[in-house]
Amino acid sequence: MPARILTVADAPLVRELVAADPVGNVFVGSRVDAGVLNPTTGGLLWGWPAARPRALLYVGANMVPLASDLDALWAFVEAAGRRRTCQSIVGPSWLAWPLWQGLAERWGSAYQSVREVRRHQPVMALSGPPACRSDRRVRPIGPSDFSSYLDASVAMYTEEVGSDPLAQGSGSGYRSYCRSLVDSGRALGIVEDGKVIFKSDIGAASGRVAQIQGVWLDPELRGRGLAAPAMAAVVEYVLADYTTASLYVNDFNHRAIRAYERVGFSTVGEFATVLY
Repeated sequence: MPARILTVADAPLVRELVAADPVGNVFVGSRVDAGVLNPTTGGLLWGWPAARPRALLYVGANMVPLASDLDALWAFVEAAGRRRTCQSIVGPSWLAWPLWQGLAERWGSAYQSVREVRRHQPVMALSGPPACRSDRRVRPIGPSDFSSYLDASVAMYTEEVGSDPLAQGSGSGYRSYCRSLVDSGRALGIVEDGKVIFKSDIGAASGRVAQIQGVWLDPELRGRGLAAPAMAAVVEYVLADYTTASLYVNDFNHRAIRAYERVGFSTVGEFATVLY
């Protein structure tokens, strides 16, 4: 049975599927909130089976599957098609990994040739007060801080992904994304003497869950115990508007994981990411 592109008429069912795992599905939920079910909005949301979908596949800059089993796998492989448009595949490791393998098997080099595969990324969540003190210097990044915030964001992205986001095309897309985070109050950080030395973003939010992304601390300040208090302050900002703060992190980033655990985050799942 083939998958089909979902529309606003499918919204109640889609939201029901997202609500089954609000932390794991927060990104897809955020795309639904942003209007992905409207055909004039960027990105597509596929559903399988066609009659009454119980599995979803978001296709935009990221490809993100949502399902409770692998039954929809080959339908989603066909729906994605031979022309890759996404820059990454992200989702629960048990689901994203076989999806990528299926895409590579069916369509070849368009999906086989990757920059990096991160198979084990703990998904962490916190729904109560931080377990450590918070750094009161953390505040929303303002328009006057944008230049330094952009520099910090580029440094974070380059360190995390391995490439300069401003060197990709004109770089205007990444610059606009960073500007939107600042303008919407979703960029938080510490600014000292006009320089952003710590940053963190609310990258996706839906319902009562917000996902923290883009965490970065100036390399010269690492190892001094600053990350956990800064993250505790970010959590306090998030929990003022949401019930749960979540994030996912590379399993090899032991320092970050220890800092998140000091804040009170616990592991609730595992993601995998394929980077192109």
